[in-house]
Amino acid sequence: MEILRAEHLVKTYGKEENAVHALNDVSLSVQSGEFVAVVGSSGSGKSTLIHILGSVDRPDSGKVYLNGEDVFAQSNEKLAIFRRRRVGIIYQFYNLLSRLTVEENILLPALLDEQKIDRAYFNEMIELLGLKGRERDLPRQLSGGQQQRVAIGRTLINNPDVVLADEPTGNLDVRNTQEIMELFKLSNKKYEQTIILITHDENIALQADRIIAIEDGRIVQDKRIR
Repeated sequence: MEILRAEHLVKTYGKEENAVHALNDVSLSVQSGEFVAVVGSSGSGKSTLIHILGSVDRPDSGKVYLNGEDVFAQSNEKLAIFRRRRVGIIYQFYNLLSRLTVEENILLPALLDEQKIDRAYFNEMIELLGLKGRERDLPRQLSGGQQQRVAIGRTLINNPDVVLADEPTGNLDVRNTQEIMELFKLSNKKYEQTIILITHDENIALQADRIIAIEDGRIVQDKRIR
């Protein structure tokens, strides 16, 4: 079943001779439960694509649909709620709140929504993330890999329709990179989480189910590998 669709996305930064065509008529469809890697060189447009799919940025033209809903037909206020509840975005830099504990950082989206905390799910998530016993720690007490796990937990706690990850392992060493990738794969299989992950690393991309290559703002290859 299709969960996400983008139609003819165009995004240009700057004007006239300074114009940069970040996206040039990009269309794609993602099925529920897919694990998709988006690859491309620096400046290819892959981060712009993720930001538009996550409604962090708006296209100059084109449409994005999530579960059949026209994302950009919503007001800015509703878009903010949409991002918090239905789309999870993970960045290379963890963006944790330094004064909050591991538990508080993970639960922050649910608390902002004034949702009742599902303690059984939270405890399961802590085990999955390998953070059991670290719930009261502050970010500065954690390694880079552990901080990224907290960021992933914060993204998953609201069961988003889609997780968008922008170079999530770009700041990690080889061991932590593979641990984070194993976590993504487990989340994809265990919770049937739909994941779209940006990377420039071919070895990381090959762990996904499908690879989309983008260059000069256009999709140049879309290949299912498993």
